[in-house]
Amino acid sequence: MTEFARPKIVVSKCLGFAACRYNGEMLRDNFVSRLAEYVDFQTVCPEVEIGLGTPRPTIRLVDSPQGMKLVQPETGADLSHSMRRFSADFLDSLEEIDGFVLTHRSPSCGISDARYYSGIEKTPALGKTSGLFAEAVLKRFAHLAVEDDARLLNLRIREHFLTRIFAFARLRALRRGASMKGIVQFHAAHKYILLSYSERKMRVLGRIVANAEKRSTRQVLESYSEVFHDALAQLPKPAPQINVLMHAFGYFSDELNAAEKRHFLGALEQFRRGRIPILSISNILWSWALRFDCRYLLEQAYFQPFPESLMAIDDSGKGRFPSEGKSASR
Repeated sequence: MTEFARPKIVVSKCLGFAACRYNGEMLRDNFVSRLAEYVDFQTVCPEVEIGLGTPRPTIRLVDSPQGMKLVQPETGADLSHSMRRFSADFLDSLEEIDGFVLTHRSPSCGISDARYYSGIEKTPALGKTSGLFAEAVLKRFAHLAVEDDARLLNLRIREHFLTRIFAFARLRALRRGASMKGIVQFHAAHKYILLSYSERKMRVLGRIVANAEKRSTRQVLESYSEVFHDALAQLPKPAPQINVLMHAFGYFSDELNAAEKRHFLGALEQFRRGRIPILSISNILWSWALRFDCRYLLEQAYFQPFPESLMAIDDSGKGRFPSEGKSASR
């Protein structure tokens, strides 16, 4: 059984940890519950941390000439400074972190869908933006995986998020005892993951590892880490993923019979049309790697990037489809 490094994740406290929502309730999130077995959580409720009670009067984002404000219409209190100060202090206190799971639509934690208004009176929303705490997260940790509970219902977004946080956790473990041999091995194990995201950045990372400039191990690792995080920033597109799958398929072209080849290529076409998840195909390749003892593929993190149970479909299907560009996970 594969042992996975444990990602360190900041999570909104209301997602199953405490009844701290504005209405005194707690959200039950199946994915976060499953994730708890494999990650180390640090919980936070920014609204409680700045002194708001539970339950509490509604707060809202208000657009103003001075920028976005966080106000409490019932009391008229302007909470903007308190929230921004707490956000800065809390984020400064984080030492090692791999990602965030925040509450959608929240005026403090919503990463892209918090409604904002023209004033404290009851009027239609002007649009959607980031909550003040989430805004600080996205600015400070633009290189990490930042998602909300609603978007993670979408299986493609979830797979992308999980791939990133577990890869970042492995990279963080590498940093604790860095050696050039360790960096070379890490890069070799992540070649297929990198190829499925960006072949260009995979090659940039290869040149960093080659270290023609003879830089120190620490310098190489710093450069490698920066590009590695950037390489995994965008949701992978189908074309490079298919390229990776076909590349791996080539290892077995002389070993499989015609029916097995047709089955694989048929499944690949189903994936291309968006009818089955990529996990269905990578599992076929993984079974062949085991069958034919293909050590190179067996050592690729691509085939077991995270615990498979975290991709359960019983709590999915309600999420929004991701755009073809950069996901909300910055």
